[in-house]
Amino acid sequence: MAKETISVVCEHPKKWQVKDEYFDDEKVVISVADNGRKESIGAAKDASPAFPGWYTDVSWPGEAHIYKMKKIIFQGKSEFQELLVFESFGHGKVAILDGYIQLTENDEFAYQEMLTHLALCSIPNPKKVLLVGGGDGGILREISRHSSVEHIDICEIDIMVIDVYKKFFPDIAIGYEDPRVHVHIRDGIAFIKTVAEGTYDAIILDAFQPMGPIADVLADNCFLESVAKALRPGGVLSAPADSLWHKNFVIAETIANCKKIFKGSVNYAWTTVPTYASGVIGFMLCSTEGPPVNFKHSTNPLNPKQNGVAKGPPKFYNQEIHAAAFCLPSFVGKVIDP
Repeated sequence: MAKETISVVCEHPKKWQVKDEYFDDEKVVISVADNGRKESIGAAKDASPAFPGWYTDVSWPGEAHIYKMKKIIFQGKSEFQELLVFESFGHGKVAILDGYIQLTENDEFAYQEMLTHLALCSIPNPKKVLLVGGGDGGILREISRHSSVEHIDICEIDIMVIDVYKKFFPDIAIGYEDPRVHVHIRDGIAFIKTVAEGTYDAIILDAFQPMGPIADVLADNCFLESVAKALRPGGVLSAPADSLWHKNFVIAETIANCKKIFKGSVNYAWTTVPTYASGVIGFMLCSTEGPPVNFKHSTNPLNPKQNGVAKGPPKFYNQEIHAAAFCLPSFVGKVIDP
């Protein structure tokens, strides 16, 4: 596929700074920008234990997942958020946004592929797709595998995120090389509210923390109504949802709320992503009233010879995994359908 200039609509100035970081002999993080002052960087908002030379992820209260760090590659702050990228010993490069782990090179593909293909492989010939968030470009990479798609909009609020991923995660950000991609630098929720009725075949949300606030977003009827309106009849929404191991697992309420807005199909799926707290991530798949959508069975399988801008076939997703994602443990089934 030939490379073309990506169209970009930017509503915010490009303002962010870079900090150079390195480790001293004791593997303690040293900040060059702060005159060699030892500091704890990238900590989550509720703070975390200090392990010199290690990054501590405390996404879940009472638990911690730690990564041994080789070196810090990037640390910068935009007008919206702070981004940290470091090279780990066991998970490749790791990205931390405002103290919350976003992805690791080791398993990012599992999340990106499932969030994308559970939706796009469930409807025939999707042509126009909107991605909200997903500034790393991985979901764009996965959308590019679908040859029927003619137009891809991505709405990302922070140009810093896009620039950093392009520089340090080229195999993920390769999605931006697809000539069908159109980048809009602005707030995603506001953008969706301006979209004309029936514009998209699929909308993929990847703008929210996967283990918490997404439940609040999926409980916002006004926002969901904007999403449903922006979809064509039989169009689909794909969004991250609570892990089934979450202490305050509220998926029954989320499903009930989505069914008020989406009059087609509403389903919960899940998969394993070791990086995320509990090692599991959930997905909400919803369709609008119109041509029926059966998310549990792929009706639009990927063409093994069509990989778009990706450098190879999917590493995680296949038709068997697609069907298995909707098979729920007994204790979850009782919550969803008591």
